[in-house]
Amino acid sequence: MSRSVCRLAAALLCSTAAAHAAPSPRPDEAEARAAAVLTQMTPQERRVLLRGYVPYYAPARLLGAPNSAGVVPGVPRLGVPNLTESDASLGVANLGGVMRAGDGATALPSAAALAATWDPALVEKAGAAIGAEARAKGFNVLLAGGVNLVREPRNGRNFEYFSEDPLLSGTLVGHAIRGVQSNAIISTIKHFALNAQETGRGGLSANMAEAALRESDLLAFEIGVEIGRPGSVMCAYNQVNGVYACENSFLLNDVLRRDWGYKGFVMSDWGAVHSTSIREGLDQESGTNAKKPALFGEGLETALASGKVAQADVDRAALRILTSMYRLGVVDRPVKAGEPIDFEANGRVAREVAESGIVLLKNEGQILPIGTATQRILVIGAHADVGVLGGGGSSQVLPVGGAALTLPLPGEPIYHKKMYAPSSPLLALRALRPGSSVTYDDGTDPARAAAAARDAQLVVVFAEQFTAEGKDVPDLSLPNGQDALIAAVAAANPKTVVVLETGGPVLMPWLDKVSAVLEAWYPGQRGGEAIARVLTGEIDASGRLPVTFPAAVDQTPNPKLPGSDRGQPRGDAGLYDVAFDEHFPVEYPEGADAGYRWYDRTKAKPLFAFGHGLSYTRFAYSGLELAGGRTLTARFTVANVGTRPGTETAQVYARVGGVKHLVGWERVVLKPGETRTLSVTADPRLLAAFDVKARNWRVAPGAYAVAVGSASDAPRLEGEVRLTGSRLRP
Repeated sequence: MSRSVCRLAAALLCSTAAAHAAPSPRPDEAEARAAAVLTQMTPQERRVLLRGYVPYYAPARLLGAPNSAGVVPGVPRLGVPNLTESDASLGVANLGGVMRAGDGATALPSAAALAATWDPALVEKAGAAIGAEARAKGFNVLLAGGVNLVREPRNGRNFEYFSEDPLLSGTLVGHAIRGVQSNAIISTIKHFALNAQETGRGGLSANMAEAALRESDLLAFEIGVEIGRPGSVMCAYNQVNGVYACENSFLLNDVLRRDWGYKGFVMSDWGAVHSTSIREGLDQESGTNAKKPALFGEGLETALASGKVAQADVDRAALRILTSMYRLGVVDRPVKAGEPIDFEANGRVAREVAESGIVLLKNEGQILPIGTATQRILVIGAHADVGVLGGGGSSQVLPVGGAALTLPLPGEPIYHKKMYAPSSPLLALRALRPGSSVTYDDGTDPARAAAAARDAQLVVVFAEQFTAEGKDVPDLSLPNGQDALIAAVAAANPKTVVVLETGGPVLMPWLDKVSAVLEAWYPGQRGGEAIARVLTGEIDASGRLPVTFPAAVDQTPNPKLPGSDRGQPRGDAGLYDVAFDEHFPVEYPEGADAGYRWYDRTKAKPLFAFGHGLSYTRFAYSGLELAGGRTLTARFTVANVGTRPGTETAQVYARVGGVKHLVGWERVVLKPGETRTLSVTADPRLLAAFDVKARNWRVAPGAYAVAVGSASDAPRLEGEVRLTGSRLRP
């Protein structure tokens, strides 16, 4: 990451911390306090910390915990509070999906939108906002920090994850966690590891060689843990190389604790425990039902009695949990439900994220931004008259003020509702263009919409793709005939702009027929306003793609979704119905080369490349200087040579083993005519290969090709640097 980004993030962290009480104890002090309290606990009290409950079952109900994802009983006589857990990532999720009026929270844009900002400081600011809301609602644990790499573009949960690149994902999730934990609460990082699809997620075995795993998914976690220092790691549902993630000693003991030195605790995902795997590295079983025996409840007592588990194992797990609680201020600054929340300020943060994450994919003839001379604007589709779409699942947030529209899906759990946040792009456009006629067609009749389009000076078609936890989409096409709608409208009026509200990449068979395309992701609480401000040029289009958009599904490493032959598409969104715990292997032909690296390796041309995004101004690059040695540093100049202020994200790539690796970036805001000299120094791990036998990173000596540009496929400056070669760990 660049020096200026680090300075900005550091300044933000200082200002955030200043708003709170005295800093949390140092790690050694926290562990000492935890150890002292542990000695005062009875064996039963120590075991209590190792089991969480679903709150609406006794005895959790008797603890007075907020009714959300889970609660872990504390030890009141020693001042150890309950751990009250909320689903999160995109805001404080409400009652584990059992939503009710008056319990709204700020609905942030999706993690994909956060990632599209490429802005660690803004992501940290967003994390601080939702952490503060969690605290005010009585939660001291947020189940946030989704950092799984986007390997499978049909994954229903991609909207909760950041990107396909380990550096971008790890950096941004680390800053999100820092923001959350600045409120003296715990954030998780999840789902450890290789949780890349929802189809059969509870039983499938995600298989990958260790070196490739270390260089990709595990590196994203490693960077996130280093930056964010999360209080807890949540292990995943799936198996990794034939062993369930929550009993995978290689992941939990060897990698996480031995190699990375992680001092926090490991909690399971809800229902992800298959054995009393405390010796394998699991510290806490989450979300158990008091009506059903728990493996870290009754099962732990049985294992202790038989000698399969020792009291020392329990003590070690309890100490890890207590240490995180003391280190992050959970004990010293207990939460109190009912504190006031500044929803207006947090709404401004949500809008800033949405604006910064919207990606202008195409802008033929500079049709955007919409000028004041454009008087007749037609808006079509995706319920843009009332709001903007969000994703489904445990991360779903009931927005402040309630949902604008809720559409249940037949046969789906309650938290799989299609829900629209109350921020209408149509009304926002009307507010920004008061002298224009801005009309609406719902898009349900393509012929009617096309007829209306003929009379408009500009048409804006909103198209949506609903994705949700627990289900993967069957393909990358827009559902419900939207591709045909866009084609019909564009045939009637080529001055058509498409705004996509999607969980991830989609195919665009109509791309050559439309003038412009915006990717707005799931834009959150103020998404309609953000979209309108980008469309009208109130702000620059500044988002950059954190994932590759394939031109065809055959370009992807797994053209057929693994496990999709075991179920049938059903429901409004065509989501796959596959048994949660069905066992089947998932292989990854791309190995460490996920995302844009795969496209580089196979020489396939995607629809839109990783890092791509257009601006309303123009930028020039010059003066590349490269320095080598143990790592590489790139210095270069970026100038705004257009007529408007704008934001550029300059990306630095190096060829490692013949494949492009993102090794750093710099995001800068420049006035017209302004020039800035930037410097990016690479983390050596991004230039290295992992030596499994030596358990070490090795940078090979030699010449490395370096490219600096505006996307992974758009180099502006190129050069070569020599590295001396090094081993990164003693």
